[in-house]
Amino acid sequence: MVACTNCQNKWRGRDLWKLGFSKEGKSCPHCGTTQYISAESQRMMSLGFISLVAILLFPFIIKLSGEKEPLW
Repeated sequence: MVACTNCQNKWRGRDLWKLGFSKEGKSCPHCGTTQYISAESQRMMSLGFISLVAILLFPFIIKLSGEKEPLW
């Protein structure tokens, strides 16, 4: 499961889904540091890897970043 880059607290699936639809990132529920989906994960999702399997595995394949990264 995905962990915060600052405090290493594991994120719940529900929080990851909210982060996935947020362009401004989301605060860690434990330490409050803003987390973003990493550029690598964004590229992977934008390349068409979204399928039923990817959706089910979303909480296990997403990586977080402590700063907002450009997509390309």
